Amino acid sequence: MSMKLAFLPAFIQSYFIALGVLFGGALIGGLGAFLTGEQPLTAMYRFAGDLKIWAVVAAIGGTFDTFYSVERGLFLGETRDIIKQFLLILSAMGGAQTGVTIVNWLTQEHISP
Repeated sequence: MSMKLAFLPAFIQSYFIALGVLFGGALIGGLGAFLTGEQPLTAMYRFAGDLKIWAVVAAIGGTFDTFYSVERGLFLGETRDIIKQFLLILSAMGGAQTGVTIVNWLTQEHISP
């Protein structure tokens, strides 16, 4: 039995879930790279780019609920649902981009010698 959240808490949680998935995944992936003898900061930088879409998907709670809300908005005329889903996806994308920015800042891989 899942309980529907009010919009503002869901909006904030979407941001931080995406941030946590991306930053945590890159950090743990960097640890795994270190343990296997690879360069951990380069691996973190690479993982951050690879995990971006998955962080967004995890933050919006899977795609089926989102598609159902968009379908309701399009076919039943409930435009409020489309706007809410768009804002939740935008929030998740912002959290993922913040995670990428933090990883770029920590690893300094974007700076060429």
